[in-house]
Amino acid sequence: MIVYVDGFNLYHGMKSQFGRATLWLDLVALYPGVVYIVNGRYQSRKVRCTQCGHEYTRYEEKETDVNIATALVSDAALNLMDTAIIMSADSDLGPAVRAAKSIRSTLFVTAAFPPRRSSAELKNLMPASFRIGRSKIVQSQLPDQFEVDGQAHERPEYWR
Repeated sequence: MIVYVDGFNLYHGMKSQFGRATLWLDLVALYPGVVYIVNGRYQSRKVRCTQCGHEYTRYEEKETDVNIATALVSDAALNLMDTAIIMSADSDLGPAVRAAKSIRSTLFVTAAFPPRRSSAELKNLMPASFRIGRSKIVQSQLPDQFEVDGQAHERPEYWR
């Protein structure tokens, strides 16, 4: 099993549903096994307020869905898993799911929808899809303080 995580989709779903209190998430505790974090990038864009004329920088997430799609199809072609869980509600992933299933007809693919996120297209394409519930997220929080490779990490105060 490989879990493909759209962190942007997950973060914003959790934040809009529960506020910041659940953002200190341990993805491995949420889905024990191989968790594949797919990175996108942020692109800045200058925006001007139509009312006051003030110019500011806005950041947009780019390429995450394409990177997940590429990894899913590649991993299916390389026969790296028998089950794929896509933690996202981005319907742009539909063609990649269909391609991965056509490469490996026995591949089981399901979507784990983040809180406040859903996709009718993905739900129809993957009928076993489900929503990640609050209790599972709360049970999968990192400790307030922990260390990895000698580097200390602490939950931000405003995430408590």
